[in-house]
Amino acid sequence: MPQTFIQKHATLRIFLFPCLLMLAAAALFQPSLQAEEEDILKQKLAALPHPWEDKLHRLTLQEYTETLKYWEQTYPDWVQVDRIGVTLEGIPIPLLKITDQKVDDKQKQVCLMTALHGGPERSGTTAVMHFIEWLASDDPAAVETRKNQLLLIIPIINPYAYFETDRFGNSQKIDPYTGGGTNNWDLKTFQFKQPEKSPEVMAVLSVIDQFQPDVHVDVHGTGLQEYSPEQLGSRERYRGQTMFEVTGSAYSNVTLRPWDWRITEAINEAGIKAGYGYDRFEADAQRLFWGNPLAAMSNKLWLGRPNFYTAHYGYARYHTMVMALEVGWEQSGVARLKALMNIGNTKWKGEYFPGYPVNRMQGYIGHFVSAWGTTPQARRKSRVELWQKQPYFSQAILYPQTAGRETYLIATSAKSAALLSADTSEFLENIKPITTVNQSALKAIIEAGPEIKFAVSKGHTSTEKETPIKHGISFQLRIPYRNPELVDLRLNGHLLEKSATDGYLTWYGDGFTHVQVNVPPEKSTINDLYIITCLYNPQEERSYGWKPPQQVMENIKPKTD
Repeated sequence: MPQTFIQKHATLRIFLFPCLLMLAAAALFQPSLQAEEEDILKQKLAALPHPWEDKLHRLTLQEYTETLKYWEQTYPDWVQVDRIGVTLEGIPIPLLKITDQKVDDKQKQVCLMTALHGGPERSGTTAVMHFIEWLASDDPAAVETRKNQLLLIIPIINPYAYFETDRFGNSQKIDPYTGGGTNNWDLKTFQFKQPEKSPEVMAVLSVIDQFQPDVHVDVHGTGLQEYSPEQLGSRERYRGQTMFEVTGSAYSNVTLRPWDWRITEAINEAGIKAGYGYDRFEADAQRLFWGNPLAAMSNKLWLGRPNFYTAHYGYARYHTMVMALEVGWEQSGVARLKALMNIGNTKWKGEYFPGYPVNRMQGYIGHFVSAWGTTPQARRKSRVELWQKQPYFSQAILYPQTAGRETYLIATSAKSAALLSADTSEFLENIKPITTVNQSALKAIIEAGPEIKFAVSKGHTSTEKETPIKHGISFQLRIPYRNPELVDLRLNGHLLEKSATDGYLTWYGDGFTHVQVNVPPEKSTINDLYIITCLYNPQEERSYGWKPPQQVMENIKPKTD
């Protein structure tokens, strides 16, 4: 009879026997050990908070309506409630206008605040309601905000969804946040194609058209849309929901954000100070943006895509700065909204006037066409007009750029754009017939420098009849020195004087001395070519070039016999 492997190895038998006994004993005691671990786990679970067991008050339509009425009656000097639309079910859509009515609206920034997904994302709406309570308070920052800004607030744009269904869409399945998708928008005219199916979208657009806001902040939050209607029950709790909060954009849309990331960070800092943290999209994921030429590597890019949502209507029409907030905790939302108000109340980096940084309409290598005016209302009118005209502007600068000299050319009509040329001599020849230009001064300035050409950026060709600029225009240069001496500053060869309306302003900020040339309406209506020249003394020396180490120079020095 053949021997087994263990029978042939007596030593191995001696070793394995006690091991088998230990395994058998462990098997006998395993159920009791497992039960003990489960008891400990249950104790840990029982000791933790159970927020999903607490009922959350569910705002009713009557409570909402009566609250708005209460605020209007309690604060008549700064709260006004208007009806901006009605749903297909006959539910009114209210708008709160909150501002200090004793201060002239000409002096105010305009901020639109919506909760386009409230609907199911209820903490967006409730954060806005908490914010309104703060805004109506005696807090000095709230008082300052009411004096400096007109707040247009739509806490619930989709009352059918908020009070009835907790789904994203209205009764026609159109989501006010997106307008139902890109197919519902004409992106050449920015018209909404389904007005009869979404009075909610049309209500938002009517407010944007009427007030042309400087900024539009859309507040989102934790939602109930993940639950089926059967799972929602009474909908009096969030079931302990929370989320990673985000500021300034949306996971689905990389374009729903301020153009200046520093605004997003300033808002986040206020929330961090209050004890909350925020996800920063592609920065935290360490990924680059998606784009059509990069489609082949899309699995290595940020998941968001560029889309047109309802909030983009304000940007497309009026250069409104847009942003989205996701709110997991209402007080985090309030802290960030208060920080946004502070930006509107103060001077932003590199700006001359207080307010939201929304006035640069076109830029070319650090030079900018900007809105004109000394009041927010005047700048808003100028901004809106220039925003529609700016695609057809042409620009040029002397190039390569040279320290001590700045030259910026802007043509606002096709006729004046035809005069621009990369060849400096040809340009000077082209403008000889223009009698309003000081030819000799301009020729002397251009020919005195070492630049070899103009860098030219031609605008688009307009198919519509050109009209003069009615609300003024301004131009900004940035000099990269702290305290330069402005030796000679001219528009079309004529010396300029300091003036906030008809001349120039200078200020230092964000690493530059800014120079803004202001052309009032009475001059912008009769001009279509602007030639700005600035000669300055930097009043500091900056070195150029580099030499190899001395030893290298010695090593390559020609040897003499």
